[in-house]
This record gives sequence, structure tokens and C-alpha cells, in this order.
Amino acid sequence: MPASWTDLFGGRLPDGLERFDIGHADYCALIDADTAFWALVRHDEIGRVVADGSLEAEWRAKAGDFAREMEMLRFHLKPSAVYFNPTERCNLDCSYCYIPQDMRRAGEHMSRERLHDAMVRLEEYFARTVPEGRRPQIIFHGAEPMLNRDAMFTAIDDFGDRFRFGVQTNATLLDDEAIAFLTRRGCGIGLSLDAPLPEVADRSRKRWNGDGVFRSTVEAIERLRGYAGFNVICTMNRENLGHLVPMVEFLHAREVPACMLNVVRCTQPGGRAAWADDEAVSAAYLAALDRSHELFMQSGRKLVVANFANILISILAPTARRLMCDISPCGGGRSFFALAPDGSLFPCSEFIGLPAFAGGNLFTDRIEDVLNSPAFRQVTGRKVEDIAACAACPVRHFCGSPCPAEAHEANGGMDRIGAYCGFYLEQARYAFRLIADGIADDYLWDGWDEGAETTFAFGC
Repeated sequence: MPASWTDLFGGRLPDGLERFDIGHADYCALIDADTAFWALVRHDEIGRVVADGSLEAEWRAKAGDFAREMEMLRFHLKPSAVYFNPTERCNLDCSYCYIPQDMRRAGEHMSRERLHDAMVRLEEYFARTVPEGRRPQIIFHGAEPMLNRDAMFTAIDDFGDRFRFGVQTNATLLDDEAIAFLTRRGCGIGLSLDAPLPEVADRSRKRWNGDGVFRSTVEAIERLRGYAGFNVICTMNRENLGHLVPMVEFLHAREVPACMLNVVRCTQPGGRAAWADDEAVSAAYLAALDRSHELFMQSGRKLVVANFANILISILAPTARRLMCDISPCGGGRSFFALAPDGSLFPCSEFIGLPAFAGGNLFTDRIEDVLNSPAFRQVTGRKVEDIAACAACPVRHFCGSPCPAEAHEANGGMDRIGAYCGFYLEQARYAFRLIADGIADDYLWDGWDEGAETTFAFGC
């Protein structure tokens, strides 16, 4: 901190503002953590900015608007998406999966008739809650949804004019016919691949007999080249951290439009065994982001790392964020919920292996009652202000202390942090550095800010 700042003002800022070191040579961030307001100020200008009151005056004039915006985002959303699990089964035994092995090995499918009935009930619920003209989203998820392909594809055809659909799959069953069906209907397609080399990727993602699935996943990526609606999820774990930069290069070379570099969640024992410490995860992840930008500058073509883009957007325009893991309460039970094959409803798919978090059943209970059940309220009532390690953190609304399932299972309760606290801090610092350098848009979807309005701008 510059001596002039300390000497003149004793390190004191107006009540409500905190200084956040972003690791930038020229800038730091001043943040009102309660409202997610922030401003970037040059180190050598902080004293003048505080003394002349210009920043404080503009901030306080907008504080009420910012507070109302965050209140709406955090506490008044209604679900508009469902993670729909049409089967409990999976043909893979990935080491870090959050769904218990016995469910994946011998679980049940949802029949075609039952799946249709579920869609009718979801349509009736969303007709009461989603504004006219907007279509709610169904993401067929897993386990492996393609194991129940016929029932799932029938539902997509029957309800395609009323819902937006996506499928998250391990790609082993994604043949040419399935790709043609999904792409012609504009469905989102998410694939999973953890490394650009089979000897690394196949350590964690493998069939029950131990065989890896690298080749089939890469073949699907090649067949989807040119389709804007697909992405690849790479789960960062101790097996693949040293390969994230080559992974970004691999995906960019295959013209993948977006990927997610997700930390392995520590809800189940397998995930905890694959966990890597914050310092190692941060170093590998930020190096991958750096490389994604170098590739964009060289080629003019983006590979958007969607989970990081969401952190960036949460800073630039909080209500424009696309994912709801990085806020508290998280989106589980608020902006989406998960449906198991037996009709049980959970706040999020991460909870499907935890029966205590089933809030009710789609086939017997009103969804509104389930959303207000004690099981759901454990999640929707989790706030960073109630977590001792987070309550004083200046970036708490750009992080949200994810994930509640992880906090509950790995750390002992909803009032505990999740894993990767240091990793989320480094993401926030990195995001602010990009903003300070004027290159944040290079990491975001083109047109991400269409319709957005600037409510505060402070230059220094």
C-alpha cells in the first residue's frame, strides 16, 4: 500500500468500502461487499479519491439500487430450469462421481410414460411461474441420460415447442443418429473430457471394466465441430492439473466454442480423494486462462471458459450471470432444481446421492410445497453472511462459498465453507486484473452485454 495513502488517511475508507488487493501493479479494487459495488482505483490516486469524496458520493447515490438488485438476485428468483435425470444408471464408473456406485450400477430408468407424465407436471408448474413468451429449460443429466435415449428423445419431440432442451452426456452413446436428432432440434450438448491424452483422461473417466472412453469422446467432439450449441466439461482433479494448458489448446484446435474447467466437487468420498489443494488448482487454472487468451489473440476465435466467464460477469453485471453456483444462496432450489428417476426432487443434482435432501416427489407433491420444504430450505437459506470465514470477505458475492452439498458433506454443515476458498479468491483477483487492463470482453461470449445498461462508471 503506498505510503501516501497510509500517512494521509491511516488506511481508513468510508464505512462500507473495503480495499481488495487484485495483484495489479497500478490498480486495486474498492468494494462494498454487501451490494457487490466495486471501483478500480490507481494505487497512487486512492488518497485523492477518498479526500475529494467523488467516489463516495456516486457510490452512496446508487447504493440503494445496488442493494435492491442483489436482494432480487439472491432471494426472489423462481426456478426456470430442471436438471432432469431420466435414469440412475451409468455405463461409466468415474472415480469422482457424485452419484453413489450402487445407483449407477443397478438403478432404475424412468419409463417413457412416466417421463411424459413428469414433463406434463413440469409444464403445468412453469405455466404458473415463468413469464409468457419465455421457455423454461430442461437439461437431461445423469448418471448417463443416453441410456434412456428413446424416452428422452420422445419427450424432446413432444415438448420441443414449450421447453428448451440440453443433454449432458459422456458421449459413449452419442452416435451419428443421436447427434443429428439433437442438433436439428437445437438442443444444447455437453460432453465430458478431462485431458487431451488418453493415458491421463482415462485414469478418472472409465467404464466399469476399467477401459477408458477418451477415443469415443474425441470422436463426438469432431462430429460436433461447427455446432454452436455444444461445450466440453473438464473436471479439474489431481490427475490432470498439469495438462490444463494442453487441454485448452486441444479444445481450441477442434473449434469447441465453450468449455468448463470445473473443480472436482468434494461431496462424495471419490471426489474428496481426487481433490487438489487451492494453490495447485489456481496456478493450473490461471495458466489455462492465459493460454485461452493467447489463442484468441492469435486466431481471433474464442474458447470461452464458461465458469470463469460467469465470475467475470458476476463482477461486471451481477444479474446477467448465467450460472448460479457463485452466489449465496446458490441457484439450487431457487433458479433450478433436480428431478430423480423415481420423481424425487432435490435442490441440485449434487444432492441426489443424499436422500435427506429430497424435498418431496413430483408425482405426489406440489412443486411449490417442495421448494418450501425443510430439505430445500437448508440450501436456499444458506447465506455467506452466516459463514464465519465468509462474512467479512470483500468478494463474497462473486463467490458464494460454493458448494452447499460439499460444505455439508465434506466440512460438516451448511454454515461451513465449501472447498477451494483460496481458488475463488484468485479467480476474483484475476478477473479484476482483466477489467483493469481493458481485456475482460476477450474472455466472454460475444454479445454478452446486449441489453445491459451501465448503472455506474467511475474513472480514475
